[in-house]
Amino acid sequence: MSASPAVVCTLVLLAATPVGAHRLDEYLQATTIAVEKGRVQAEIRLVPGVAVFPIVFAGIDSDSDGVASAAEQRAYAERVLHDVSLSADGTRLPLRLVSTTFAPKELLQEGRGEIQLRLEADVHRTAARRRLTLENHHQRQIGAYLVNALVPRDPDIRLGAQQRSDDQSLYHLDYADASAPAGALSFAPGPGQWGWTGGMLVALLVGLALLRPRAA
Repeated sequence: MSASPAVVCTLVLLAATPVGAHRLDEYLQATTIAVEKGRVQAEIRLVPGVAVFPIVFAGIDSDSDGVASAAEQRAYAERVLHDVSLSADGTRLPLRLVSTTFAPKELLQEGRGEIQLRLEADVHRTAARRRLTLENHHQRQIGAYLVNALVPRDPDIRLGAQQRSDDQSLYHLDYADASAPAGALSFAPGPGQWGWTGGMLVALLVGLALLRPRAA
């Protein structure tokens, strides 16, 4: 499918904007979502501003030795995962941490480095149309959030409306999967359709009554 100009512009800005271009007193958290058949992938780029780096790094360096060990990086990634939730049609999806990448401390401290987390979740293909909801509550006091969806590579996946809260910590995405199993296509008749169906049912019952043999 072709991307709307707004989506294309946002994705270009996310990809091209230098990591140091955000405010120094914010913790930028930019999330991109990729929808596939039966799966959703998310990548979160976390970029601490120079002024808030000590707060962010203190949450990573749990033993305060000035070094973010592999274990501490993994533990921090799990904390971020705990603060992020993804749901489909109101049902929470278990998120898995796929990979983590931490820039060197010196780059993070200068506002030129970032932390990258790749997450994924399975989505049961029980409906042709779904609504995804992403919530991010990590470091709310200093967090600055951005969320957008990537243009699907699969032509069967079509993105619909995107809705965001003012600070983008809450995000909704509607999408459709044209290849969903036939049984997944739900049908909910409207008032006019109920009237037509009810009329047919009444006619059928009257016809059956007329065909019943009369009692002697």
